[in-house]
Amino acid sequence: MNISIIGTGYVGLVTGALFAEKGHNVLCIENNKKKLEKLQKREVPFYEPGLQELVTKNTQRLKFSEKISEGVKHAQAIFVAVGTPALATGEPDMTYIEHVATEIAHNLKDYRLIIEKSTVPVHTSEKIHAIMKRFSPPDVHFEVASNPEFLREGQALEDAFNPDRIVLGVPSTKAQKILTDVYKDFDAPFIITNVNSAEIIKHAANSFLAMKISYINAVANICELSNANIKEVAEGIGLDKRIGKHFLNAGVGYGGSCFPKDVDAFVNISRDLGYDFKLLEEVQNINRDQKKRLVKKIKKHLWVIKNKVIAIWGLSFKPNTDDMREAPALDIIKELKRSQAKIQIFDPKAIQKAREILELPADESHTAALKETLMEVELYDNQYKATENADCLIILTEWDEFKTLNFEVLKQKMNQHIIIDGRNIYNSQELEKQGFIYESVGR
Repeated sequence: MNISIIGTGYVGLVTGALFAEKGHNVLCIENNKKKLEKLQKREVPFYEPGLQELVTKNTQRLKFSEKISEGVKHAQAIFVAVGTPALATGEPDMTYIEHVATEIAHNLKDYRLIIEKSTVPVHTSEKIHAIMKRFSPPDVHFEVASNPEFLREGQALEDAFNPDRIVLGVPSTKAQKILTDVYKDFDAPFIITNVNSAEIIKHAANSFLAMKISYINAVANICELSNANIKEVAEGIGLDKRIGKHFLNAGVGYGGSCFPKDVDAFVNISRDLGYDFKLLEEVQNINRDQKKRLVKKIKKHLWVIKNKVIAIWGLSFKPNTDDMREAPALDIIKELKRSQAKIQIFDPKAIQKAREILELPADESHTAALKETLMEVELYDNQYKATENADCLIILTEWDEFKTLNFEVLKQKMNQHIIIDGRNIYNSQELEKQGFIYESVGR
């Protein structure tokens, strides 16, 4: 089939490469000229294991353009995967969705199926339909469907090629036929729903996973107060088949482009519908508190943070990605900067992205807050170099590179031998045996 995808962010580009690999002819639309130039040279602008190779491999079936009009002409099935960043109110910013809907409408000449791939509030399809009806020719028929994605950054290709389920929110049998043809070579259960149900499924799924993380972090805090071990407690919980072991790793809290934004959005969606989702509000509170608790641990061991050197291993919100959006590290860096600490950071993949952000013009609003956070911190390409003269080492991302330590090098580099492990990747007895003051989460 011919397929168009508008937006080549994380979801759009992974989806485009996936469909091309499955044999479809895919045209991806990107309006950022610098990003488009990179993509046309087959350069992936972010890190995701295996994606660069897949984009390079599918040169013939995966094309890129800046014109929505070309996307509308190219395909009957048009996936919309533009960003819906959170506003200060917690609501998603639907500006890009509205713009795309208007542009598609202006270029319609015959039937097209518009498919929401972005995570959007319930009833968005109705708003897209109303906007398009307003600007499209009166005799042209179109429909709006929903096909939410469930990709985990760092494991996106595995999730894309082997999904747990494929959710299709469709308004008609014609729309259902088009989407099932798109996914005909996938071995996964199809969940066919109305469009409103599909829109809610994504927010409900991510909010539930965020709730599991906040729950186990709250239990970890109880374990610290009662001299219990959260690793043992989580194992005892996770082997219950009704609960499952996934997302029961205690730590410094969740982050990324999905969980914080989607929980915020679901709380606001519920409020707009007349329901006060207090359970999810507490999920948010626990997540914020986890970062504050980690900073308190640093202060407990250093007493005065001003002028101390704090080494941080991990800047991305999770391993195997360079994505720093809503990463726990950012809130912790801000707090340490307020206390006038000197901060030295290493991350296997996010450091280069951080340097690129620092070089962007000041008016790049979507990265302005991130740029401000990263200013006046030292970025290193070597994890041990980042610990030179450090009074404390903090682990904020569970990269495999961090899981084995050269204790002698670390001792020589550091000023004080203190490690605060926000991801529970080390054995406390081993660290203490080697002469380190070690503190983790819930143990």
